[in-house]
Amino acid sequence: MNPIPYGRQHITEEDIQAVVEALQSDYLTQGPRVKAFEEAFAEYVGAKYAVAVANGTAALHLNAIALGVQPGHKVITTPITFAASANCVRYCGGEVVFADIDPETYLLDIAAVRKLLEEAPKGTYQGIIPVDFAGRAVDLEAFRTLADEFGLWIIEDACHSPGGYFVDSNGNRQHCGNGKFADLAIFSFHPVKHIATGEGGIITTNDEGLYKRLLTLRTHGITRHQDEFKNSIAFAAGDPLSAQYPMWYMEMQELGYNYRLTDFQAALGISQLMRADEGIARRREIAQRYDAAFARIDGVVVRRLPVDVGHAYHLYIIEIENRLGLYQHLRTNNIFAQIHYIPCHLMPYYREFGWKEGDLPYAEAYYRRCLSLPMFPSLSEKDQDFVIGEIEFYV
Repeated sequence: MNPIPYGRQHITEEDIQAVVEALQSDYLTQGPRVKAFEEAFAEYVGAKYAVAVANGTAALHLNAIALGVQPGHKVITTPITFAASANCVRYCGGEVVFADIDPETYLLDIAAVRKLLEEAPKGTYQGIIPVDFAGRAVDLEAFRTLADEFGLWIIEDACHSPGGYFVDSNGNRQHCGNGKFADLAIFSFHPVKHIATGEGGIITTNDEGLYKRLLTLRTHGITRHQDEFKNSIAFAAGDPLSAQYPMWYMEMQELGYNYRLTDFQAALGISQLMRADEGIARRREIAQRYDAAFARIDGVVVRRLPVDVGHAYHLYIIEIENRLGLYQHLRTNNIFAQIHYIPCHLMPYYREFGWKEGDLPYAEAYYRRCLSLPMFPSLSEKDQDFVIGEIEFYV
């Protein structure tokens, strides 16, 4: 049996040709495909604006800067996420406060967040970073109501959920990253994600001011827009008689970063985006087959909810008592399951801020039992049946 990873990219001949055409064009870095990818992705999720960047971590970092995170600011997020969701706050000198998860959804528990907010003086916290973990969409309508009550901004970490959605109070689908409830949202294009560009990420928003600032921040803090220039025309041109800014002129107006996506990566992203819905549909088929199998296997727990219709299934997670034993058994049989995630608050770095075992009991209990099974569109039924069979054999 060939190795079966928990996730992997799916590259087609069309993808390869798109990248080859980009490599043979006049642009390798910032070219027309970047803008085309941004526009196509914004349309896909239903947002007004999109800013493509080097990776999802860069997207989070730029969001924290754009929203003004600074030393003394406190931001709430979930412990069950990749560390970048929290680290972006620390990059800006802010303080990360973790709230526990809902044990049925694995998502940031809004009741736990409300408790933190109500127990502190108003103004203690500045923002919330909910995560659409595993592909299950956070109810951002509810979080927006809470955030408005306490004057907070929201960054939606939607890296696991392009194409995912929740159903709002009016019965309407609200797609992850559409900008209607979160101030900013971010996505990742790492190879195990729904859309792959090698490395890469994107920010979506409906706020024009934030959009324009992000464009500048991702390129060293430099602007080329004449209406934003602060130095005089005479200085820019090196000629006191000049009547206009020269074509070469640009200004660095704040400290930014080189967080740009390349044109050939964008070409791959455009090609992958064209079959994004097909990939989501296939992930849901795989999830349904897992659901049916594990419904008859005692000892395997799957948290299924009636409103999971908008689940994007970046991950398929089971819970089992002897997680280590099953993990090792699967690896012995070339099935490379994974753990998502070690609770962030118990990473040695965050323990330095006083976090300890017992602080977030639901997240910690989840970690002791969770296992992510192979979930990617090119997973064959034969390989999936092998995974199911080995789990059934073990338990």
